Amino acid sequence: MRRDVVDASLAIQAEGLTKRYGSALAVDGLNLEIPAGQFFGLLGPNGSGKTSTIHMLSTLIRPSHGTARVAGHDVNRASLQVRAGIGVVFQESALDRTLSVAENLRFAGLLHSLSVAQIKERSSELLDLFGLGEKRNRPVAALSGGQRRALDIARGVIHRPQILFLDEPTIGLDVPNRRNIWRFIERLRAEFNVTVFLTTHYLEEAADCDKVAFIKQGRVVKIGPPHDLIDGLGAYIIEIESENQEELVRNLTPRLGPGFLDGDKACFRFASKDIASLVTLQAELADKVISMRWRRPNLNDVFLWVNETELWQAKKTRRIP
Repeated sequence: MRRDVVDASLAIQAEGLTKRYGSALAVDGLNLEIPAGQFFGLLGPNGSGKTSTIHMLSTLIRPSHGTARVAGHDVNRASLQVRAGIGVVFQESALDRTLSVAENLRFAGLLHSLSVAQIKERSSELLDLFGLGEKRNRPVAALSGGQRRALDIARGVIHRPQILFLDEPTIGLDVPNRRNIWRFIERLRAEFNVTVFLTTHYLEEAADCDKVAFIKQGRVVKIGPPHDLIDGLGAYIIEIESENQEELVRNLTPRLGPGFLDGDKACFRFASKDIASLVTLQAELADKVISMRWRRPNLNDVFLWVNETELWQAKKTRRIP
């Protein structure tokens, strides 16, 4: 992306986006092009730069270097216009627990200069969508965790933003509530064509993204549609337990390619779909290992391979202790 070229089909454009906190480099030259209507996931370990990226794109902090356009506006030169076109749901709730459900939505609507009639209409629509219609007059403090999270999202989209930033939207919720939240978000996307920018530690939630980017130490190290990244790992993931895992990895790496240790398992990728080859390998290792199993890869495996294989290779060459 050239700085003087604006692509109207893109909801988010970033070039060389960088953030420093003193001597610490949080985001390092990030480039992004996210089309309008796309469901995009930014994934990575704690401290990788995900939240700093969202904060820059939502104008909460200024980039140290680089440029970004969000909802058609420069994040540095037109922050008010950017904020008018986005909704943000942070890890920490932005709700006022002393106010009722309806009052929280009314307050959010007024912040975005909506009319009383618009607030009333959109509040009813969103409360019905999120199953909170009967709780409109209850204080937020009386809601469950899942209901508060749903209201957080409703608050973030009452002004019908073009882009919705979700920073760990389901953190701390149980599985049923997480599923409910994602049903609501799917309906929002279907009904309003909202571009969704997601960060999450629950990688299964990102499996439905149109595209994901894995970020490490502030830099994108893998990007693509989730199914392409998963297929790129191979046909199977082999998990082996033995009494000497490091020796096992060293011995099998020439045959299977780089492996790494994941807790009490040594993990390898297996490109072929030939089950007979796996059965043969299992027979060869029968008296040398505690157990061996294989399964189809998933997005968690992509995450582990991006972050762990490099670490394991560094340990082998003594580049880190």
